[in-house]
Order: sequence, then C-alpha cells, then structure tokens
Amino acid sequence: MLHLTRAQVRSELFPLRDRYPYALPVLDALPALAFTTPVTFFVGENGSGKSTVLEAIARRCNIPIWAQQEGGRVERNPHEHQLAAFTEVTWADGPVPGSYFAAQIFREFALALDDFAAADPGQLHYFGGHSLLTLSHGQSLMAYFRARYARRGLYLLDEPETALSPATQVALLRLLHEVAGQGHAQFVICSHSPILLACPGARIYSFDHAPVQEIAYPDTAQFRVYREFMADPAGAVDLTP
Repeated sequence: MLHLTRAQVRSELFPLRDRYPYALPVLDALPALAFTTPVTFFVGENGSGKSTVLEAIARRCNIPIWAQQEGGRVERNPHEHQLAAFTEVTWADGPVPGSYFAAQIFREFALALDDFAAADPGQLHYFGGHSLLTLSHGQSLMAYFRARYARRGLYLLDEPETALSPATQVALLRLLHEVAGQGHAQFVICSHSPILLACPGARIYSFDHAPVQEIAYPDTAQFRVYREFMADPAGAVDLTP
C-alpha cells in the first residue's frame, strides 16, 4: 500500500532566490517526485538538498519533527523551515499519520518519552518495555524502529545509518524489507549507506543529477565508492602527503 504518491516543490513561487533553502540549485530543476514503491531513497552528496526536501515533505504532511530548543545564534534565517509552504503532496487515499527520524534529534525524543513514562510507565510498552536511554544508541534506535514501524503510516528517515554498525544496518535493511512487504507502511529515506540502498524493489532518486533523476543501485556513488575501496583498499585512496 502506498500512502504518498507524489511531491513537488513549486520553485516558481519562491519569494526570493538568495537565501537558504530557496538558493539551493537543485530546487530550480526539481521535477515532481513520484512514489511508486513502499521504499524510496534520496541519495546525494552533503549539501545536495535531499535532506531539505525530505524535511519539507514531512512538514507539508503535518508529520511532527522533534527539535531541541535553540540557544543563541549569530544569525537566524527566517526562511530556514519555510520550504514546506511551497511543497505540494498527493495522497493515495487521504493523509495518514507517520514520523520523521533524524539521528541528531532522536535523543530529544528519547528524553521526552522518559518524561511521559514517568507519569505513565505503560508508554514504554510500545518500545520494548525499556527506557530507550538505558540502551546503547544502536539498540535504542532499533527498538524504536521495530516498535514504530509496526503501525500503519508514512515514515521519513534522514540518514538513519549514522549511529548504526554495519551489522545493525543489515538488521534495519531486513526490517524495512519485512515491513514494506506487509503493506501498511511507506518509507522515504535519505541515506549514504550502500547497505540500506540495497533494499529490494526500492526506488532511488539521485540529487547529484540536475534535474534529480531515478538511478539504479549499481550506479549510485555509494555502491561504486565502496566496491572500489573494498576491491583494493590500498589503491583506492591516495595517501601521499
């Protein structure tokens, strides 16, 4: 089952072009993104805009993003989180609930969950029965993934592999494939992981191309770089001073 079928950023409606996120080159030629498979990946180098688009989709779909209260900043950008206002989404059969995951904000969620559990310990039942703060980072992430993705919804993940060992990435890959096959959940994921990108049947959009285009797994930079390195570690990297 697909919940979200399409997303499009309407760059022609931007109020200005010289501030982030409107100044991202990828947005000038960003086509409508079609979601035709239960798992879709966004790939691209840092700064390519993939995470920015993922966050805009989350906000447009009214999916909450846990965020730490910001302290002092030298300069604030009032447009930083406004891309959602210029993003259109199309649902297959009306909006569904979901969640947005990013490694840098996961601890905020875990802390909030502990606060909830102090008043209602039953809350922990949905996450394996233990406080996520008592587990290792990788263990807590997998406990969260297993619990959350058992429910119907749209799930957006920004580089979930960040704190996961290769073996745990394989475990997450198995979970994604299993849950996607059950038909109740849909995933859109930004990733640099060649392990996760190997998810069978997944669609991959490359933000390193202008315009953004679908790309086959063996053609991704993530696959090619890792393959070349593992084939000849000494020759793959020039360590000459």
